[in-house]
Amino acid sequence: MAETVVIIDYGSGNLRSVEKAVERAAREAGLARHIVVTDAADAIAKADRIILPGVGAFSACMEGLSGSTGVLEALEHAVLVEARPFLGICVGMQLLATRGHEFGQSEGLGWIPGEITPLPHSPQYLSPHMGWNAVRLLDHHTLFEGIDGEAFYFAHSFEFTVENEAHRLAVTDHGVEVTAMVGRDNLIGAQFHPEKSQRAGLSFLGAFLSWSPT
Repeated sequence: MAETVVIIDYGSGNLRSVEKAVERAAREAGLARHIVVTDAADAIAKADRIILPGVGAFSACMEGLSGSTGVLEALEHAVLVEARPFLGICVGMQLLATRGHEFGQSEGLGWIPGEITPLPHSPQYLSPHMGWNAVRLLDHHTLFEGIDGEAFYFAHSFEFTVENEAHRLAVTDHGVEVTAMVGRDNLIGAQFHPEKSQRAGLSFLGAFLSWSPT
C-alpha cells in the first residue's frame, strides 16, 4: 500500500509547485506515494509523511496554521507523538522556531529552539536573499547524500538562529554564513526551496520520501 504524504494547506501559497515537485521526485525515485494537499485535521493525523510549505510573513503563516480547526493538534500528534517524518520548507521551516520577529514578535511551534531574525544589511550582504547558493552540510545527513555542496534556490529576508548548534545541519554563504537547514530526530527544515531547485531539489525531496529517521 502506498504511503500518504500530506502537504498542509494553511493559506501560505506555493502549494501547487510543491505538490508537482514531490510527485515528480516520487516518480523518479520509483516510490509509490499518494500525495495529498489538504487542510483537514483527520488527513494530517493519518499521514505517513508531512510537508509544511510556507511563503510570506512568519506571523501570518503561524496565524493561518493555528486558525485551521484541529490542524495544529493533529500536526503535533503526528510529528511529536507518532514521530512521522516532517519537512518544513522556507517559512514552514521557520515556524519550527520558538518565536519570530517579523512585524513584531510572534510565537512559533517551538519544536526546534531558536529565533527568526532579520538578515543583516551590508554592501556585501543583500536582503532579501534571492537566488542560487551552494549548501554545505555541517555533519552527514541521509537527505543530502550525493548533493552536499550543490546549489539550491533561496528567497527569504529572515534567518533561523538556533539555540543548540547541534540543530543547525547545513549552511550557505551569502556574505556571511546563513542557516540553510535545521533538524532533529524526525524533523527537517529547509530554508531553501527544493521545489524550485531543479535536480538537487528533486534528489532532496526523493530522499525525504524514503527517509527512515529512527
